[in-house]
Amino acid sequence: MTWKKKNMISENNKPEPEDNDDELYEHHRFVADKGQQPLRVDKFLMNYIEKATRNKIQTAAKEGNIHVNEISVKSNYKVKPGDVVQVLFEHPPYEFLLTPEDIPLDIIYEDDSLLVVNKPPGMVVHPGHGNYSGTLINALVYHFDNLPQNSDERPGLVHRIDKDTSGLLVIAKTEKAMTKLAKQFFDKSSEREYVALVWGNVEEDEGTIEGNIGRHPKNRLQNTVYLGEDEDKGKPAVTHFKVLERLGYVTLLSCRLETGRTHQIRVHLKHIGHTLFNDERYGGDKILKGTTFTKYKQFVENCFKVLPRQALHAKTLGFKHPETGEWLSFDSPVPQDMEDCIERWRNYAKNQKEFIDE
Repeated sequence: MTWKKKNMISENNKPEPEDNDDELYEHHRFVADKGQQPLRVDKFLMNYIEKATRNKIQTAAKEGNIHVNEISVKSNYKVKPGDVVQVLFEHPPYEFLLTPEDIPLDIIYEDDSLLVVNKPPGMVVHPGHGNYSGTLINALVYHFDNLPQNSDERPGLVHRIDKDTSGLLVIAKTEKAMTKLAKQFFDKSSEREYVALVWGNVEEDEGTIEGNIGRHPKNRLQNTVYLGEDEDKGKPAVTHFKVLERLGYVTLLSCRLETGRTHQIRVHLKHIGHTLFNDERYGGDKILKGTTFTKYKQFVENCFKVLPRQALHAKTLGFKHPETGEWLSFDSPVPQDMEDCIERWRNYAKNQKEFIDE
């Protein structure tokens, strides 16, 4: 397969015309799990690609755009364990057609090698899955020229956090910075602390969650923990946690990442029975702990309105400067929406205690 890097930044959301129509661009790549049962490739792709329709996938197959193990296949091809399934088109993925956008950035540190930004909740880090504008990268390519690309061809991005997670990210401005910072994240020598509000009373004052994380077998938009004989379906992941405050039916935690898997904190906390408060994707947007009283239900609903996202904030970030070797450490205050929600739970827990003590 040929991958062309020219015309990756465009002034509009349409691909630039190419000289050779025979060259294809990879839009999706999936490797079938070891336990994959024989399944038509169109149904297989329906499980993986968000917002895809069976008709579009079958049309792509008819046009020769669905490949398995680098060979074009029809939509009725049965996917087997280990098969590499690709979706290829004559234009590059739209997430690479980066339109520079004049979006303000909350930069808390910057020098010639890097910058550290405080991402607000609701901002997508990089384009994809229907979010092709308004992202952090759209802002970065507007404000900075010639940012180095990471292994996924995304300019400046060393690591990422979810759309509705707020907090700190380091951005590389040079190739050397990209290489050295990425190595620190890979070697687990960087430090990252998150503040999380979770459902339930976490009994242990502190602890470590270990469990390989991989794609959920039934809900492809979620990840899950794989243990025992199934652990090879996921990648190793380690999360350390410490209780900051107990607030009755919820607990405020500090979480430190040893690895950086997709949705790691969200998946690990759900795995131990303490789903993030108001995490819609993992079921935290329902009342998981508490009473059946109508007044309590109204209280929780009001908390959801105050904090209309998962209660997770990337609070601290530490790493060695790629040029000087100096250790840099940054801290970001918990955003107002999350702080307001926590304060409501503080008051609720206090009132409940006073009621019980009486």
